[in-house]
Amino acid sequence: MKNYVAFLFQLIVWSCFTFAEWLSNRDHLVYKVLMFLVFLYLAFLLTRIIVKSNRVTIIITVASLSAYFLLQFFLHQMLPSRIAFL
Repeated sequence: MKNYVAFLFQLIVWSCFTFAEWLSNRDHLVYKVLMFLVFLYLAFLLTRIIVKSNRVTIIITVASLSAYFLLQFFLHQMLPSRIAFL
């Protein structure tokens, strides 16, 4: 159960990262990479506090990152980049 809760918290962190990335759409790539590393560190620390195992923390972090990137890929492929409003 702890692993599942940690995974869900990491997905919340990645959702916050997506929102922060959307707010900073004019930033340079270097700043976006630094922001990603900060969110990765926060997600890792949060999971480490919940799970209390480095090995399981790394596995959950890799799994949540994979889920996040797969979801981002499918959403960018299936949804048009610009949605026309009336």
